[in-house]
Amino acid sequence: MARIEADDLRKVFRRPDKGPGLAGSLRHLVERRYTEKAAVDGISLRVDAGEAVAYVGPNGAGKSTTIKLLTGILVPTSGEVRVNGIVPHRHRIENARGVGVVFGQRTSLWWDLPVRDSFELLRDMHGLGAAEYRENLDRLVEMLQIGDLLDSTARRLSLGQRMRCDLAAALLHAPPIVYLDEPTIGLDIEVKDRLRTFLRQVVAGGTTLVLTTHDLGDIEDVCSRLVIIDQGRIVHDGGLRQVIETYARERVMHADLASRPVSLSGVAARLPGATVTEERDGLGVAVAFDPLAHTAAAVLSALQQEAEVVDLRIEEPAIEDVVRRMYAGQLDAAPGERTGT
Repeated sequence: MARIEADDLRKVFRRPDKGPGLAGSLRHLVERRYTEKAAVDGISLRVDAGEAVAYVGPNGAGKSTTIKLLTGILVPTSGEVRVNGIVPHRHRIENARGVGVVFGQRTSLWWDLPVRDSFELLRDMHGLGAAEYRENLDRLVEMLQIGDLLDSTARRLSLGQRMRCDLAAALLHAPPIVYLDEPTIGLDIEVKDRLRTFLRQVVAGGTTLVLTTHDLGDIEDVCSRLVIIDQGRIVHDGGLRQVIETYARERVMHADLASRPVSLSGVAARLPGATVTEERDGLGVAVAFDPLAHTAAAVLSALQQEAEVVDLRIEEPAIEDVVRRMYAGQLDAAPGERTGT
């Protein structure tokens, strides 16, 4: 079942032009001129129950605007959006009860209140019964290890402590959908690992997760699907493995040799299109190849015909490198990958 459905969603912001100096100021008071900017430009998206989706792109791509449209904070200029079967901006209160939201640089906790008091206020806002509230809170306290933080005021928490408490606050009413905007920004490695483990548990329990992040470790550890947005449009929507297979197929086989090979050019001749380079003063060889052109077995066979191979490893492209190249505009969407255009 689809939890989130967006069809040709657009959000255009109008900004008044500045007047052309004093001479034209009076004219601009009468004839107001605007510049239009499409922050979200025809996005179509479907997210099913229990999916963990990374929604990523360069700064200014339209990620935050999309999340604000999905949460009902903004009204779309055109297109349709439904979350949990309702239109968010038309039913804001009902929509808020069905989602949880965490912004990495903001908090939903009351700054001068103990964390426990903030949770109790949220309990009342969501209309949770005493038994449901206690059950949900106990589970979150255990999973996030925040029992010793409940009596601390929010202002006294470290960034990592506050983030764990904010996650608990967002999930206190057991929403079927959670939006996370840069949830691990500024956190150390240990805290990041703890939060990622928690998020995997939440998704395994059936919660739908939409994650915007610049930390590609979050994507690899938590999400099964990657949606990349640029200039308000989706340029890729697929699995993590599909990203690599589509945009960066090259593999590199590193082989340790018992002795110098008879001929590197001989290896290259057997593998048209592959790049063969020497490593470790001739006792190692790196072969960069396209797996659609040559299998790993074929590469190994070509090496073994020139020298004895004692060890090898195959290096695959890192999702981090692939996405960074996409951000830099070095890669275009493959045919059929671009949607919402």
